[in-house]
Amino acid sequence: MSVASRFKNFLGLETKGYLAMPEPWYFELFGSAPSSSGVIVTPRVAMTCAPVRRAVQLISESIGQLPVHVYKTDGDGAKNRAPDHPAYALLHDEANDWTPASRFREEITRDALLYPNGGFAYINFVDDKPYELTRFNPEINPVIVEYVDSEPFYRVGDREIPRKNMLHIPSPALHGWGLVHDARDPIGLCLVMERHASRLFGNSARPSGLLTLKGKPGPADILKAATAWNATHGGSKSGGTAVLPLEAIWQSLTLTSVDAQFNESRKYQIDEIARVFGVPPSLLFEMDRAIKSNAEQQGREFLDFSLMSWITRWEGECRLKLFTPEERKIYTARFQTDEFLRADFLALMEGLGKGVAARIINPNEARTKIDLPAYAGGEKFENPNTTTATLTV
Repeated sequence: MSVASRFKNFLGLETKGYLAMPEPWYFELFGSAPSSSGVIVTPRVAMTCAPVRRAVQLISESIGQLPVHVYKTDGDGAKNRAPDHPAYALLHDEANDWTPASRFREEITRDALLYPNGGFAYINFVDDKPYELTRFNPEINPVIVEYVDSEPFYRVGDREIPRKNMLHIPSPALHGWGLVHDARDPIGLCLVMERHASRLFGNSARPSGLLTLKGKPGPADILKAATAWNATHGGSKSGGTAVLPLEAIWQSLTLTSVDAQFNESRKYQIDEIARVFGVPPSLLFEMDRAIKSNAEQQGREFLDFSLMSWITRWEGECRLKLFTPEERKIYTARFQTDEFLRADFLALMEGLGKGVAARIINPNEARTKIDLPAYAGGEKFENPNTTTATLTV
């Protein structure tokens, strides 16, 4: 028996099991599971797939770029920013001395998209107040989650982490194994097709045409014809006039139906990856069916049906772990999704103008949104379309 066979026998792999649907112990042991295409899809391997990388970065960077504020509800039910609460600085400014809050949220969300169980961070409390948040790197310090009667227990190596000290953004995947594991087949197929295309063009497997020499040319004649052709048509000299030593016929090779179907299959895999991560294909730069109107609509759908689920996860976990039971009655952490409008100045101005006209916000609050100073009288809730006012800056 070979060493490989003895190793398989030791692990129980000699049984005729179907590894495309592995037992849980296989995934836990190797950190990945084989796909039907034969590719072992790990989080690191999955990120070499262009559509996966784009989808993961799209969601995680979006969560990172949105500011988070802590609000306190007063006696009248109004919510006001509470920068004095310790959680405000951790979520809005910096998670710790070496990590900005925006990068912290991006990294934790990326972990939740790629790795089993989700993204994790240690909450360091000082005097019962959250002092700093430190990310657990899933490749260096993986967190093991065990559930007892649906109650989670956390462990890093031999160290048990109390639940109150663990910020946990769960993975939206079956059994908590991660999207990469659950979608290993579409990701694996996409990788196989990308690698096949790379090898095909890397090895110049498809020539641009065929040069046929009439008669019975010998090796020397073939060499002379090839040299003459490449001298006038090779590389940057394409389009020159070729003078050949023998009579020859040129036949151009065009794209076949098989090639066209291969390209269509590659585009379909982008749609599959978009389905897995819940993002519109146009945001993965698959623009075949995208026009200006539906691209804008798909951007809105990305916020409503994809990003909001992640925002809800973050807000719920922050409320549960960063505030005491008494504080939860009046404090909450909220993502500011209107920051997306900063990239669309016209839409931002239109929205602020309508808000001021409807007396939902006052002019000074609108100016704060675009980093402009307040002015005297700007705190009044008046409709500028029906009120004559004098502006004093």
